[in-house]
Amino acid sequence: MQPSNYLMSKQSACILPHAQILSSRRRHHLTPPTSTTTHLRSPPPSRSAVVSAVAAPPAAPKLRHQKTHTMPPEKQEIFKSLESWASQNVLPLLKPVDQCWQPQSFLPDPTLPFPDFTEQVRALRERTDALPDDYFVVLVGDMITEDALPTYQTMINTLDGVRDESGASLSPWAQWTRAWTAEENRHGDLLRTYLYLSGRVDMLMIERTVQYLIGSGMDPGTENNPYLGFVYTSFQERATFVSHGNTARLAKEGGDPVLARICGTIASDERRHENAYAKIVEKLLEVDPNGGMLAVADMMRKKITMPAHLMHDGNDPHLFDHFSAVAQRLGVYTADDYADILQFLIERWGLQKLEGLTGEGRRAQDFVCGLAPRIRRLQERTVEKAKLLEPLRVRFSWVFNKEIAL
Repeated sequence: MQPSNYLMSKQSACILPHAQILSSRRRHHLTPPTSTTTHLRSPPPSRSAVVSAVAAPPAAPKLRHQKTHTMPPEKQEIFKSLESWASQNVLPLLKPVDQCWQPQSFLPDPTLPFPDFTEQVRALRERTDALPDDYFVVLVGDMITEDALPTYQTMINTLDGVRDESGASLSPWAQWTRAWTAEENRHGDLLRTYLYLSGRVDMLMIERTVQYLIGSGMDPGTENNPYLGFVYTSFQERATFVSHGNTARLAKEGGDPVLARICGTIASDERRHENAYAKIVEKLLEVDPNGGMLAVADMMRKKITMPAHLMHDGNDPHLFDHFSAVAQRLGVYTADDYADILQFLIERWGLQKLEGLTGEGRRAQDFVCGLAPRIRRLQERTVEKAKLLEPLRVRFSWVFNKEIAL
């Protein structure tokens, strides 16, 4: 999953990075530095110069969505009735383990004689040497998002009617969640190891960020309701597909074809997973068009928050906002991408032509189908306002406290 882009998508938890940073500027003053950030590799400063001790965890975040169990109990029967359909239409989108790629296929081979292994590490470092620090900020953010996988499995297992009741349930919903988690687990493993071997990032600060993030959880607003949960995962998996696809493109342009292949391979997984979740929502819209339409509108009114929106490294209270702004500037995950994903799902699910709706359902339909153009207009105005402000730069602990432009 991600920057979110994969993506970058997590100030407020909505995915409008320019708007977030404008809000952030009003909350705290950031003095533009006099130095410029180099895109060439330089020896990292000593750890004592960049890592400050954190005596206590960050203050508890302000959570927006704390409603629980909002799906009427009788609707759980819908998911029970769809178990056979899920077995035939969702589970086949998983790959057998022996047909799945594994992280080791992309990494230096530790079974080689030591000189050969270290030569492969040296080649990896040479490939990553010319990639700019701001690229690593985004790649690290995507990796951290992937590494918080325990939170995402936990979130799915809060959903009424589809949770894994025993830990090894034979329900197709539970089988999907476990196998999806197992496939996703490779993403963070691979990116983390590659980043570790590159020597370009501060692994201690990255590991702290991961621990903080898993401890903080996530606040997606899904209310134990699988209607809302599957709308969320449909959007989120496509967002990570976009984000990883763009980090692949930038890696290729920056001279690291192996990293490009890694990010592209992860993006391919995300697209397959998106297809599964979107199929589920498509089926819900078929069997319960009004309930499905209201669920889409509910999540879009809340705005889709990226899974890592509670990200913290012990230093920067606005870390996710700053990471999102860098991703927006590099074109890895942007407000336009958010609008594109929404429009894609509207068309995939046929929301404009959906029939059998109540008055409330038709109002929800009008809201959702008119939302993408409004997001684009808002983004255009936000970009124009940002042009009038002095560019900001902040220090990211992940790259040894180097200053990065937002």
